[in-house]
Amino acid sequence: MTKNRKTAFALTLAGVMMLGTACGSGNGAEGGSNSEKGDAKGKDVSISFIHWRGEDAKVFNTLIEKFEQENPGIKVKMDIYPSEQYQSTAQAKLLDGTTGDVFAAMPGAQFEAIAKAGLFTDLTNEPFVGNFSQNLIQVGVKDGKQLAIPLQLVYNMPIYNVGLFEKYGLKEPKDWEEFLQVCETLKQNGITPIAFPGSDIGPGQFMNPMMMNNAPDEDIFEKLEAGEAKLTEEWWVKTLTQFKELNDKGYLQKDSLGTKKDAAAALFAQEKAAMLATGSYMLATNKEQNPNLKQQLLAPITVPADQAQYEGIHTTTFMLALNSKSKHPEEAKKFIEFLSRKDIAGEYANETGQHVTVEGVEYTSEELQDTAVWMNKKTRFQPRYFIMNGEIQKAVTNSIQAVLAGFAPEKAAEEAQAVVDQQLKLGNK
Repeated sequence: MTKNRKTAFALTLAGVMMLGTACGSGNGAEGGSNSEKGDAKGKDVSISFIHWRGEDAKVFNTLIEKFEQENPGIKVKMDIYPSEQYQSTAQAKLLDGTTGDVFAAMPGAQFEAIAKAGLFTDLTNEPFVGNFSQNLIQVGVKDGKQLAIPLQLVYNMPIYNVGLFEKYGLKEPKDWEEFLQVCETLKQNGITPIAFPGSDIGPGQFMNPMMMNNAPDEDIFEKLEAGEAKLTEEWWVKTLTQFKELNDKGYLQKDSLGTKKDAAAALFAQEKAAMLATGSYMLATNKEQNPNLKQQLLAPITVPADQAQYEGIHTTTFMLALNSKSKHPEEAKKFIEFLSRKDIAGEYANETGQHVTVEGVEYTSEELQDTAVWMNKKTRFQPRYFIMNGEIQKAVTNSIQAVLAGFAPEKAAEEAQAVVDQQLKLGNK
């Protein structure tokens, strides 16, 4: 990772703090010159929009309808894939230019892989880029070019049920022992402390707050991929040990490794679980399932309170991009421009419970107003997204699943480090 990349991530964090005070072959040929009225033959132009946010389908359908009314010659076909599937297959879907004229990308390994494949169109000089807070979109910059534009500002840490915490006299824990005490109190009262989607997004999301203070060096994964740090060192073994402790004490639901995101969310929405180990992107979905929920965010502090350097995790993600293989780039740009408008981004934000990177948006939803306090807290950019090698990223999250399946933390760390060593021998490609 270059010094420029690290500076960009630092600017991202600074941007979050500033906001508080104010998880057929085409070659980029031009679309039809009469794109607003359809192609040269008078037919509608159809563009493909792909992403992983199934929770956002309803609002995107509404926004697409508005876009098509404003641009009668352009139709938008949206396809949504599960996030884990999207992470592994999106690049292949983009190759022939028939899918994903506009697509969303994740920071980190996926962004790097798609950039290496040359599938991003440079958006640097597009006027709509100016609609975004520049400090918050640097994660989409590579080699000085704005290849993708993050739309979402997300907090990747557990959501908790405020009502249940108040009912049992619980406060946000300040250290690991207090976190365990909160979990024990909930368990003793018949409430599952943490709903954990262990079979899909859980490991990759919950690892971030769990390790943020165990390894406060923000370059830790850069060092790992350079052979200068190891997963067998205390920072990761301790993190795995704490995952095992939560599991062994019964603070995760039964069969957490067989639980997918939607099932974990249902446990939380039904108030059978007091915390949901995902992130702020689930706030609106939870509220839709249970309108009486009052929600807030917390991150487990895994070290003594006076040693904690970070209070939580943030990410700028859902990176809007234009496929370089698109046959209709001008129409695709119109759609990205539409999504970047303050009124449209505001509708998206308030309907989905997502903070956004577009400037001047007014947040009206209860969830966003309640969680806006996190813009003033010391949050760290999601560590997992600093892992640029997909195989190494998978090894890290697999080691969490391994300890939940019964492996000793040291053994799980050794097996994960073996994958890292193998990738280093292959040149970390």
